[in-house]
Amino acid sequence: MYSDADAPALNGVDLDIAPGRSLAIMGASGSGKTTLLHTLAGIITPTSGTVRFQGANQVFNIEQLSDKERSKLRREEFGFVFQQGLLLDELTALENVAVARMLVGVPRPAAEQEAAIWLGKLGLVGMEQRRLGQMSGGQAQRVAIARARITGARVLFADEPTGSLDSHTGEEVINALLWVVQDGSTLVLVTHDRAIAAKCDRVITIRDGRIESDTDAGTQPGAPQ
Repeated sequence: MYSDADAPALNGVDLDIAPGRSLAIMGASGSGKTTLLHTLAGIITPTSGTVRFQGANQVFNIEQLSDKERSKLRREEFGFVFQQGLLLDELTALENVAVARMLVGVPRPAAEQEAAIWLGKLGLVGMEQRRLGQMSGGQAQRVAIARARITGARVLFADEPTGSLDSHTGEEVINALLWVVQDGSTLVLVTHDRAIAAKCDRVITIRDGRIESDTDAGTQPGAPQ
């Protein structure tokens, strides 16, 4: 359960997400879907209840971790893609991706080499030195995806990553997200778009802080072009 100002934003949510699965969370504005994503990611802690994460060597009860420990978990085990990408305008595409590795102590040359590989995987060869103002919305989101995956994150959290894109570009971005988690990583995606949600393995609908429906779906895309 999670309450904000005495109003339950999540109430009685019981959810297991298997490794290697893609989960879409849908619901009307204010239904609790983003609160659920933030709770799963350790950005906020539940008022009551438990959030467990299976790491490489142990199970973490995320709500019991300190702020520093949760920050470390998000930095090393989780990746994030948001509606606006939250990239740094003053950095190039290469630098935006490399910084995620530099934050965990990887030297800049090695981090930039890894970043170039990920940008290439996502169809951005030749765009490494471009800044955000020189890229389309879809290209910028693929930079954000590369930044989220370069750390080897076991779980990717995406909050409306196609919300500001046209339908064609949005489909390209969701295909890229699904493609980069085919190594057995997990994708948790918040979206208003039923067509985007239908591409995931599983779709849950949140209403008034509760899970209203839970269905399987799913298609798998090829590599981004």
